[in-house]
Amino acid sequence: MVATEYFVVLSAVLFIMGVLGVLVRRNAIMIFMSVELMLNAANLALVAFAQQWNNVGGQLIVFFVITIAAAEVAVGLALIVAIFRTKKSIDIDELNAMQG
Repeated sequence: MVATEYFVVLSAVLFIMGVLGVLVRRNAIMIFMSVELMLNAANLALVAFAQQWNNVGGQLIVFFVITIAAAEVAVGLALIVAIFRTKKSIDIDELNAMQG
């Protein structure tokens, strides 16, 4: 059995990679994928702690987070496609000029 600390470290590394992806990338899809990576990192930590404490509550929360993430993907990708159809670009810097 793998120690919980390894899962928590992996979760922290994945979360930091997601934060860096959100801060550094200019492509809306890459930012979207980075947010999903952060959600999955949090899920990994929740499952690791639930397994350590023999508690099903953490796994139940993960189930709801995955459900909400699936809805977020559907809505987010629909918005990105709609913006791409009108602006012909998904670059965040160009989309910032949409104000007004």
